[in-house]
Amino acid sequence: MSDLEANDAAPYSLAELMVVAASRAFGAEGEVLATGIGALPRLAASLSMLTDNPDLMMTDSEAWLLSTPNPISGRSATTAQAQECWMGFSRIFDNVWSGRRHAMVGPTQIDRFGQANISALGGNYQQPKVQMLGVRGFPGNSISHANSFFVPAHSKRVFVDGECDVVASIGYNPARLPKGYQLDDIDIRLIITNLCVMDFGGTDHAVRLVSLHPGVSLQEVLDNTGFELQVDGEPAVTAAPTAEQLRLIAELDPANLRSRQLKDNPPGVRAA
Repeated sequence: MSDLEANDAAPYSLAELMVVAASRAFGAEGEVLATGIGALPRLAASLSMLTDNPDLMMTDSEAWLLSTPNPISGRSATTAQAQECWMGFSRIFDNVWSGRRHAMVGPTQIDRFGQANISALGGNYQQPKVQMLGVRGFPGNSISHANSFFVPAHSKRVFVDGECDVVASIGYNPARLPKGYQLDDIDIRLIITNLCVMDFGGTDHAVRLVSLHPGVSLQEVLDNTGFELQVDGEPAVTAAPTAEQLRLIAELDPANLRSRQLKDNPPGVRAA
């Protein structure tokens, strides 16, 4: 059974559906460094490394390049890891600046350009209503390598009308392109949410619907998106995990940490 075929024999959770959908973001990458920020994006990159992209690179998030991904749960101080070689901070930046990296991140806000915000909400930049992380590495990452977004709760609070309150990373906005950059230099791949999968493959890099998760209606997605979403024809349905993919996810997360990443972690197939 391929990963594009339904897997009616094995029930799966929404978290598992999202992990499998997110893993496809790394599938055709070849030898690039995958950075999944958060438990589910980390599982997605690990699943891709074990299935459709064995050339994918991953670190232990400290100083070692791994030949097989570490489980995200169920490990102890004596758990061995299959490490390839030392990969300290300086070598990480070699990958970042050369474009040989793909990060999957979870912004607090995303606008129609793909600009993202993890810095502050409301008010103005000097006196925001909510202070968050600051822009961190978003500016340099977004102009240097591919990025994808992972959104656990699809709503208009995330997919905002207008621009983000703080533009922490570059998107397909001609008015904010750095000197010497063109729109084709920007590389934002997929957006995986609890409702659907989207990309920036629409007209003039517009956000486009790729697939709806099983049981989710198009109207629900439109109602929870603060900007116009391009829909080309009848939406596809997000492919179900295969039995092999579910087995690998369970091995990567034996303590089932994934079940606590989404509110109530409902079944992957929404009931009517």
